[in-house]
Amino acid sequence: MTAILDGSTRLILHLGYPTESFRAPLIYNPYFESIGLKAAVVPMGVKAEDFGMVFPILRRITNCHGALITMPHKVSIVSMLDEVSDAVRIANACNAVLRRADGALIGDMFDGEGFVLAMKGKGQALGGGTALVLGCGGVGSAIAAALARHGVSALRLFDRDPAVADGLARRLGQFYPALRVQTGSNDPVGADFVINATPLGMKPHDPMPLNVARLVPGVFVGDVVMTGGKTAFLAAAEARGATIQLGIDMLYEQIPAYLAFFGFPVVDAGQLRALSKAR
Repeated sequence: MTAILDGSTRLILHLGYPTESFRAPLIYNPYFESIGLKAAVVPMGVKAEDFGMVFPILRRITNCHGALITMPHKVSIVSMLDEVSDAVRIANACNAVLRRADGALIGDMFDGEGFVLAMKGKGQALGGGTALVLGCGGVGSAIAAALARHGVSALRLFDRDPAVADGLARRLGQFYPALRVQTGSNDPVGADFVINATPLGMKPHDPMPLNVARLVPGVFVGDVVMTGGKTAFLAAAEARGATIQLGIDMLYEQIPAYLAFFGFPVVDAGQLRALSKAR
């Protein structure tokens, strides 16, 4: 079936920068075509300095059904929304926006749940474990919140801006008072799960987010970077005996929740993979 864009197509705007890393249109649009749904995900490059001017226009685009929000806008968007979910409040970040018929903008956050569901699909038992999250911006905060919700007993948070990590630690403490939270170190020794939620790895010559030599065999290492499949960090971790998870795994697992949020027919992650053109 060939995709048709016309005046009745419901548009989901994919907002972020740079757009070269976007994979969602290659997953959503083949699925929409397969079921004959007149909807389309449209990549739109918006730099951080322009986002405050561009995003409010969504209220006035009558055929805009909503938006997917990615780096670097997941945190700055929160103050622009009319309603948000608890997941957004904990993470202080949003990656999905629904535009209601009256123009109201409703925000939710699915990164964390998608990442953790992918972990569980690989047989990872989170209960009682210790996780190190590198990068406490939008996606890192969402993953940390989901890890807490799914039962880890301790979280170690690291960000190049210590105040960002400390802010996430305070928010987690409000919702999960029994959770042990530490900030300030990216040393993976003693962690059962290590997650790179920084942009490091998007470019070929990026440095590693931590000292890979400190990883021990059997540790779980995940990445959120979707560019190029297996990142250099994941390849190095795998060579050290780690179990790894690619960034795109998080995307596949969260899309069913997105579809429900937008009021579209829901399909499981396996069917999305079979239809996907994101290889």
